[in-house]
Amino acid sequence: MTAPTTAAVVVVILTVVEDDLMVLLIRRSAEPFADYWALPGGVLPEGESLDRAAARKLLDETGVSDVYLEQLYTFGELSGGKPAAKRQKGPADDRRPTTGSRSIVITYFALVQDEQVRLRDSDAWHPAWHNAYTLPALAFDNNQVVDYAIRRLRAKLEYTNVAYSLLPRTFTLSELQQVYEAILDRQMDKRNFRRRMLSLGIIKAAGGTRMEGAHRPAQLYTFTKREPMVV
Repeated sequence: MTAPTTAAVVVVILTVVEDDLMVLLIRRSAEPFADYWALPGGVLPEGESLDRAAARKLLDETGVSDVYLEQLYTFGELSGGKPAAKRQKGPADDRRPTTGSRSIVITYFALVQDEQVRLRDSDAWHPAWHNAYTLPALAFDNNQVVDYAIRRLRAKLEYTNVAYSLLPRTFTLSELQQVYEAILDRQMDKRNFRRRMLSLGIIKAAGGTRMEGAHRPAQLYTFTKREPMVV
């Protein structure tokens, strides 16, 4: 007998905290995968559009809206079977529960500022930020979804202003570089980074400065547009 198929919407919610790229996960309180971490999502309600369902889930979990939210990919092979194999950088749980269900999962990814987020306060289905590069094995093969979202985000850094959703209206070039390094998971040359950012035309001087440690005041910048822009 063929396993039943359902349609679900899942959202990869990413932020940058200091030097780390973080993803929001929910600790499941019921089977299947009780006590496993998973991405926020659920079965698509009848009569609700995909975009509206994703925006609703984002608002429910973080309290924010009007941020970068984009459809990512439709996965046709995610299942209720064993979690994905552990990553090289992080531990995985050895339990391998199985279910007979199979879902077509329409995924989205969203970028939010950590300071603006107010996570849902709940002991059941508890939400929490996790380092995107040291994840355990997640329920419903969600590791594949996170990996795909990170690859998409890295690619978009090359030709869009997508980082605007991760930063306040004014920022220093050091803060901007910190965001890029967290996403790319590598250090970048400060001089080359500054030259490239200014040449792309996605940021401009905002006026004013900000003290950064014991160094001289750093100039403040802002994005030329706080909406998706291709360069």
